[in-house]
Amino acid sequence: MLVLMPTLVEPSVNQAAARGEAGRVQLTDVERTFPTKDGSRTVLRDVTLDVTPGEILAIVGPSGCGKSTLLRLVGGLDAPTAGTIALDDRVVHGHDDATAIAFQEPRLLPWRTIAQNVALGLPRGTKGREAKARVAELLELVGRTHAADQRPREVSGGMAQRASLARALARSPRVLLLDEPFGALDALTRLKMHDLLLDIHRAQPTTVILVTHDVEEALYLADRVLLLRNLHAAPTDEDATPERPRAKVLALGSSSGIGAAGTSRTTELTLEAEAPQRSTSGSIARLVPVPGTRPRDRGARAFTDLRTGLLDGLGVHKFTTKENA
Repeated sequence: MLVLMPTLVEPSVNQAAARGEAGRVQLTDVERTFPTKDGSRTVLRDVTLDVTPGEILAIVGPSGCGKSTLLRLVGGLDAPTAGTIALDDRVVHGHDDATAIAFQEPRLLPWRTIAQNVALGLPRGTKGREAKARVAELLELVGRTHAADQRPREVSGGMAQRASLARALARSPRVLLLDEPFGALDALTRLKMHDLLLDIHRAQPTTVILVTHDVEEALYLADRVLLLRNLHAAPTDEDATPERPRAKVLALGSSSGIGAAGTSRTTELTLEAEAPQRSTSGSIARLVPVPGTRPRDRGARAFTDLRTGLLDGLGVHKFTTKENA
């Protein structure tokens, strides 16, 4: 299988990670099998992955491929059937306070105020002035100081999701796990939340693992995109997919010199096939580095080419790539 990736640009890693503010996640030969009335069903197989401190990793794939299951395993909410998961060289056995998770639904308690909901995420024993100061800091970080005394029913979906993120950040996790956190939002609010997440990542560096169905969201936010395959889907002849011409593109991002139309003002990069070939029996179909620095230009040619390659991997072949005029 050919995988498009830049050969001259490494995934960006948040500089603050070097100060020990973000965690490293290592998965080795991870498998998860569930018992069913018809026998066992393997959802994940042969998952080996190293998520570096400060990285944003996006996970995409078809329904049923194990995206949320993988997230739960990393968070200690479930245990692998085989293999190991380590956080900062400690094998994960149950939930670890170094991780925090936010879901697609905000899951705020309706009888508590926004501030009180955020306070639920604080480390045990945080009280009084220290607790109030930390909650105020988090509400300011997500831009919802004015909503501190409101109830969840009195705020919009986007505001509720901001509160959910603030609650997840309350204990300053080394690894933040996000399970389709923006999937229920309207398109405009979702775009704003993308930028908010990047602002949060700069202000409070952490390692982020994000599950999403939105390929464009994955490319805009992540340093690398992990594409999982459904182990039980009908087999497809990937070789039948027309081979796309090699594209010469530029690193994505405001610092790369790419305009909205993808015009170049800097040295070109050639996308090559990834050298190591992954097993066709395992869950990992592709692991694609996203070049450049954030915030990225959604209209850049490189962005379009990577999106097309991932859509191909998801079985969406109707999109075609044309050379820039």
